[in-house]
Amino acid sequence: MEKKIQPSDGIIVLKDLSKSFGKNVVIDDISLTVEKGKTTVIIGPSGCGKTVLIKHIIVLLRPNSGEVYFHDQRIDNLPEKELNAIRTRMGFLFQGGALFDSLTVYENIVFPVRQHHHIKNQKKLDELVKTKLAMVGMDGFQGAYPAKLSGGQKKRVALARAIALSPEVILYDEPTTGLDPIRSDVINELIIKLQKELGITSIVVTHDMASAYKIADRIIMLHNGKMLIDGDAEQIRNHSDAVVQRFINGQAEKSDLKALRQSSADIKIEDIEQ
Repeated sequence: MEKKIQPSDGIIVLKDLSKSFGKNVVIDDISLTVEKGKTTVIIGPSGCGKTVLIKHIIVLLRPNSGEVYFHDQRIDNLPEKELNAIRTRMGFLFQGGALFDSLTVYENIVFPVRQHHHIKNQKKLDELVKTKLAMVGMDGFQGAYPAKLSGGQKKRVALARAIALSPEVILYDEPTTGLDPIRSDVINELIIKLQKELGITSIVVTHDMASAYKIADRIIMLHNGKMLIDGDAEQIRNHSDAVVQRFINGQAEKSDLKALRQSSADIKIEDIEQ
């Protein structure tokens, strides 16, 4: 008999979670636990509900049905005022970094600190910013503006901002998107470093299988709104399901290939001009 998930089973617990937008069912009765101090990677094709799922964890979205727990406390039904205290214990690295272009690196990092705390000691604030930037290899860039940073540097500054409040959990939404393989690996190493040095629980949404294999303690694949597989990197690599193998190996569907291979007459611009 399958064991029912309980709120005390993990630092984060989702019970029977479902979410629809109109008639489009994006999350379909998902239950899972997230183990403290581990890195859980969520993979799956575009539109399968990965980002929607992690937005429920920080209650940026609320489910149509089901429950979300953080440290045994149900949070999906809390009012916004009470959620603010919960969210300070979680960091969110948005796909594009979401830095404020009009603020310096320093100002971007202290923004969440000033939102939640009344800081009077400027020296301590400077030390906090320096420490967080040093952790991501960006100390010395305090006065720079985002427009002057590369894509990889922006991601690292955004990560420094995500850890400014010393969260227990960090949610990463496609952290390596738009980066070359070397810069992507820098982000991978940072995720591993924060897990090891700070004991942070990480939940990572990604299409990048090289990243997933490197950082994950556990990989979950979503498909059509449901959890298709749940295992470690080796189990994912050797999974027999054809849908899994096509995704992890980047293979197009047969129906897509058939449509592409159908011959068709080309129309040239000179034919239109006649």
